Amino acid sequence: MNNMNRGYYFYTPINIINTFRKLWEQHGLWTRSFITSTASNSPDLQFVTERLLRNPTDFARALEPFYGEYSKEFERLLKEHLLIAAKLVDAAKKGDSNSANVYRKNWYANADDIASFLAGINPYWSYQVWQDMMQLHLRLVEEEATKRLNGKYAEDIALYDTIEKQALEMADMMSQGIISQFRL
Repeated sequence: MNNMNRGYYFYTPINIINTFRKLWEQHGLWTRSFITSTASNSPDLQFVTERLLRNPTDFARALEPFYGEYSKEFERLLKEHLLIAAKLVDAAKKGDSNSANVYRKNWYANADDIASFLAGINPYWSYQVWQDMMQLHLRLVEEEATKRLNGKYAEDIALYDTIEKQALEMADMMSQGIISQFRL
């Protein structure tokens, strides 16, 4: 039995939905924690960063029963997404707009790579839809970081509701694509 068939036998639609909702929520939560810890020079930054960087591995584990080794490519792309974002936040915090602009460009290119990759492994995932969702995600996270770095805490906190809602939409799209592709 190959890995893709194993996913068919051991996963139910509700488990898939719950798993990817949890992973996308954690992605948003730990990204937020990273931004907050970076902005405040919190001593927990190393631990928050380590936990955030576990998220791509957790995604790969959830995707592996369906996509085998392709899950490792998603892990690589998502980890790259987080590492670029960290450099962007750090450059913005330092007021280094030249570096921030380079990182921003790389971050959006990485989002396009993620959209392309996902569209390539599942016929129910559209490149255009994933690209739109990823770019909205980046705009929201960048706005969140900007508000936090500028001390606009009430606006930053209010924005998180939108970020969480959008993360759940990505989770539902991912789940529905898997459920449809594998007829679960």
